[in-house]
Amino acid sequence: MSTTAPSTTSARPFNARTDDILAQLEHGGQYKHLQMLTGPMGPTVMLRKPNGDSREVICMCSNNYLGLANHPEVVEAGIEGIRKYGAGTASVRFICGTFDCHETLERTIAKYMGTESSYTFVSCWTANEALYPTFAEPGDALISDELNHACIIDGIRLAAVIKKGVVKGVYKHNDLDSLREKLEATRANPDVTGQIWVVTDGVFSMEGDIADLPALRKLCDEFDAMLIVDDSHGHGVMGTTGRGTHEHWNMCPGAADYDASRGEVDFFTGTLGKALGGGAGGFIAGSKRGTELMVQRGRPTLFSNALPATVACSANTAIQIVMREPQRVQALRDITAYARQQITAAGFEVIDSPTAICPIIVGDTAKAIAMSKRLLELGVFVIGFGYPVVPEGAARLRLQMSAAHTTEHVDAVVDALRKL
Repeated sequence: MSTTAPSTTSARPFNARTDDILAQLEHGGQYKHLQMLTGPMGPTVMLRKPNGDSREVICMCSNNYLGLANHPEVVEAGIEGIRKYGAGTASVRFICGTFDCHETLERTIAKYMGTESSYTFVSCWTANEALYPTFAEPGDALISDELNHACIIDGIRLAAVIKKGVVKGVYKHNDLDSLREKLEATRANPDVTGQIWVVTDGVFSMEGDIADLPALRKLCDEFDAMLIVDDSHGHGVMGTTGRGTHEHWNMCPGAADYDASRGEVDFFTGTLGKALGGGAGGFIAGSKRGTELMVQRGRPTLFSNALPATVACSANTAIQIVMREPQRVQALRDITAYARQQITAAGFEVIDSPTAICPIIVGDTAKAIAMSKRLLELGVFVIGFGYPVVPEGAARLRLQMSAAHTTEHVDAVVDALRKL
């Protein structure tokens, strides 16, 4: 007995609903088109046009905060890394061993962050995916800022699925009163018998605002909670020498202005794919106890390959440059201050913050996307963000500054904004 295959697969549920979603996005002006770069990341980039030619545009949407993504030393370190180690071990670290470049990088990260230890991953998303299911146990509670990055949210959700009995909570963004209420309710919850964890971004990527780490530390101490900070947008940006948001608050051991009375962050997650080299990779930094538990029990460490050796080498060099050249951090601050001043003078509302993120609020999602398209025509590469990435009605153009940008770059961007 034979059956006749359908003449089309469009009737399959997945295909039908996917086509519907894509059509809605296209109709609503929210469809994302990938831009193709034909050269390295820098203050300007070569962008491929529809006809296949490339043109140079000012890049205002990269997290290349210190301009290290194409730094000659960083590039050469990556080349030397692949020459020395090849592509990888073709297995996970506990089976085939760890390259010594990973050991070197993890020591450098720990020194940079002011922690006892660190452990690397292929991305910060993977680091957050590893941390919460590994560290939390049934009876623990994970309390998260409502505007934390998606990888934190998903990591916490995963912990609650894998470890039945993990309690989740969310507090209002940067609202200490809301957090206190959550902590009091959590402490009174009979299902919470273990560790309480408070989780926050250091720098919030869409708003450009920062967490009040001293106040969070004080609340955590009051309720015997542990503090986890993802500082992916704080590395290379915050603090006198760019160590991060904890250095900004004088909470970074080893930094010149460290104030022990303000306490410390228990664990960090962070990225090597932004200011610290720009390639890829993430890490957890904190106590040796924590990283050893990660080596023994973290599923992404037990079942996933290590960070590519070439990236480990290039990232290590990038961090060394950050520690060697703190003037890069000051250059970033100076050009960011200039950009904020000029954008405001041109009549646009830019959210103020101590970070290198300059969000220009425009309101409607389709409008933000249309504006970004027009700016690209004018030679400025910037992305419009809208719902669901940001709240409905709060769509924005997110300009991200780099120490490699010049005042001439900023003036050209502002001129394009005026033409809108």
